[in-house]
Amino acid sequence: MAEALLSVRELRKHFPIRKGLFSRVAGQVRAVDGVSFDLRAGETLGLVGESGCGKTTTGRCLLRLIEPTSGDVRFDGRPVTGASPRQLRSLRREMQIVFQDPYSSLNPRLTVGSMLAEPLEIHGIARGAAARARAAELLELVGLAPDHARRYPHEFSGGQRQRIGIARALAVKPRLLVLDEPVSALDVSIQAQIVNLLADLQRELSLTYLFVAHDLAVVEHISTRVAVMYLGRIVELADRATLYRDARHPYTRSLLSAVPVPDPDRRSKRIVLAGDVPSPARPPSGCRFHPRCPLAAERGELARCSQHDPPLREIAPGHWVACHFA
Repeated sequence: MAEALLSVRELRKHFPIRKGLFSRVAGQVRAVDGVSFDLRAGETLGLVGESGCGKTTTGRCLLRLIEPTSGDVRFDGRPVTGASPRQLRSLRREMQIVFQDPYSSLNPRLTVGSMLAEPLEIHGIARGAAARARAAELLELVGLAPDHARRYPHEFSGGQRQRIGIARALAVKPRLLVLDEPVSALDVSIQAQIVNLLADLQRELSLTYLFVAHDLAVVEHISTRVAVMYLGRIVELADRATLYRDARHPYTRSLLSAVPVPDPDRRSKRIVLAGDVPSPARPPSGCRFHPRCPLAAERGELARCSQHDPPLREIAPGHWVACHFA
């Protein structure tokens, strides 16, 4: 097995809840609460789950765009958590992010060429004519014309803006990209183009992806392995084929049952979960999924599940599940 390019251990991010005249801390929102995984060079790890489960916060904590509360993150053996500003600048040349919204993530006051040249100048890679030449090269790499460098973001469609966002992330030649729902704000026809572009770039440039998404059909198309998050924790982690064929966690099964299937003969019975997702400020005791778990109710094990929090354990080579019944 290849050595991990990115190693994450017990990552946590708790946001304080402040109340009263003096803004005293009255509680914590446990957005990410003990996430651990390894990401090998050249692979794509899909990170999926319902809105509010902590996917985006996890991705931003890895790059320290949000400071984690605790945990250990290492990139190619070098510590990310605890790194000094100078060390972090060096690491960020190798770790970049593509944001979800191609409209708000681009500076409307800068031309595309200026946006692509800016990281090159900040990191001392190229200036002047060399930076402009690199910007033209990046635009061609993502399927745009070099003369687009003279235009402003408002002159482009949503799909073109996301291509510009990808080009900006690739400017400093990173090894890892955190893709924060990069196609969710785009039309379905454009989504396929961007996903295929990302797959092509991965092959050409030997990139490693953390692909954050809630669309399991897109994740199945692009991912090597898939991690499923629920209420700030990973509840199942496996390679793509195993997870989509033989999911063991009841939450994963419910997500997969909601994926639209064009073939009527292949449609599975929809698993509808009871209730709403609990608040991360007041997570349930024991297994966090037990108030909505059909398996615990069916087996009459709600008392056990409400008292004992199942660890993420390996039930088969490379297949990890946090469930008492897996």
